[in-house]
Amino acid sequence: MKGRYLISYLLILLPVFLQAQQITFSEPFREDSRDMNFDIIGRMKGNIVVFKNMRWKYSLNVYNDSMKLKEKVELDFIPNKTFNVDYIAYPDFFYLIYQHQKKGVLYCMAVKIDANGKKMDEPVILDTTQIGMLGENKIYTTINSEDKKKIMIFKIQHKEDKAHFAMVLFDSQLNILHKTRLQMDYDDRKDAFSDFLMDNDGNLVFATTSKNNNRENPSAISLVTKPEDQDSFVMRKLDLNNTFIDEVKIKVDNVNKRYLLNSFYYKERNGNIEGVFIHLQDAKANEVYRNVFTEFNSELRSLVRSSGSVRTAFNDFYIRNIVLKRDGSFIMVAEDYTSQSSGLNNFNRYDYLYGSPFGSPYNYSYYNPGYYGYYRPFNSFRNEGIRYYYDNVLVLSVAKDGITDWTNIIHKQQYSDDNDNFLSYNIFNSGGELHFLYNDISKRDKLLSDNIITADGSSRRSPTLRTYERGYEFMPRFAKQTGARQVIIPCTIRGLICFAKVDF
Repeated sequence: MKGRYLISYLLILLPVFLQAQQITFSEPFREDSRDMNFDIIGRMKGNIVVFKNMRWKYSLNVYNDSMKLKEKVELDFIPNKTFNVDYIAYPDFFYLIYQHQKKGVLYCMAVKIDANGKKMDEPVILDTTQIGMLGENKIYTTINSEDKKKIMIFKIQHKEDKAHFAMVLFDSQLNILHKTRLQMDYDDRKDAFSDFLMDNDGNLVFATTSKNNNRENPSAISLVTKPEDQDSFVMRKLDLNNTFIDEVKIKVDNVNKRYLLNSFYYKERNGNIEGVFIHLQDAKANEVYRNVFTEFNSELRSLVRSSGSVRTAFNDFYIRNIVLKRDGSFIMVAEDYTSQSSGLNNFNRYDYLYGSPFGSPYNYSYYNPGYYGYYRPFNSFRNEGIRYYYDNVLVLSVAKDGITDWTNIIHKQQYSDDNDNFLSYNIFNSGGELHFLYNDISKRDKLLSDNIITADGSSRRSPTLRTYERGYEFMPRFAKQTGARQVIIPCTIRGLICFAKVDF
């Protein structure tokens, strides 16, 4: 009898366990079509703030904890044809940093906005550039330190095989700390920059890679730093052990004062991906801590491949995330991505990673991490007839000395025609576990899956995130974690964009 009561009790509790997540949707509005651009700025003083852009009109939606719209603030001080709106969020305010052109001058502006979406001060000019009437108007890049006490804007001009840098460093109140102009050798046919980062001490860090021609992988790499108060670059060429590398991903470990460089590597010029190259550098002493080449074995290749041979199993993988741990170890995450076109515009890895998407008539370059993590309005998809594939995910745990502890594979198969906004995944970090959120498209309705990787590398799948509301489609790739156990996920319903608050 006791066993029967126990089973009955568990059956009563089962729906509670399966509905551990609470999902709250915002109301969709008629003007918020899928052609709108948006960015989830974050949570401030209990409010959720979302930036929206539709046909040169800019606004902020401010939601309360129940995802009810508190304020819709028109940003009418932002001029038409503003470019590259960035933001830096703090607990109770944020900066919008934007560029706009007036006649032949490009202005880089900043405005401070509170948690209710209201201006706290008038916009201020951070920098200007004389570009002429037909000059490139996307030239400034904004970065900030992890603690957000240092902010930098910079621009790069390519001229006569040189890269000319102009950088302005600010504190968190937008007071200028340092301005400098520097240059370095740069051949835009063979050289490429990685992403640009800044540590909490205000030091700029990035990498340069070089190759022999445009159709092969880089065979040389240098880590470049610029100390906060100095007017010179410090370059350190890294030993690649006669291998070739892929796209370089950098991470700043402010806790352990280290720089991490990660890349896939090849043994031949245009060969198959053999494994992962990891470089660890002491940021304070500017010394190499460790270079590690980890080759993928045949067993891992068999587990991770979606199609094709074992030797080519990793050729369509791209490094997406580096998740740091306090002891100096980290998690590297990569995803299998490719696309096929019915026309002549076929996907090519070399063009994707090493082409020149930043070229311009005025010879300036605007550098960003690429379009992977940014929503693309449906009116921006010009290449019809393209099928996108986002498949398995590799999770690699690396100890503080660069040696791999364990690996795991999240098996998924996703595809879509003409747009990929509903594909790929996002990571929700709950401290001791990583939640991988992605749409399971094997069902008729897209269901949001939650695959959990624990600290020891084991995995489990939580019940699919379900709601009593039908018709919602989630876009987890553009989600934003806003609390220890909370994430905001954009979604669509009846062709309109809205936002879902998920509490775990």
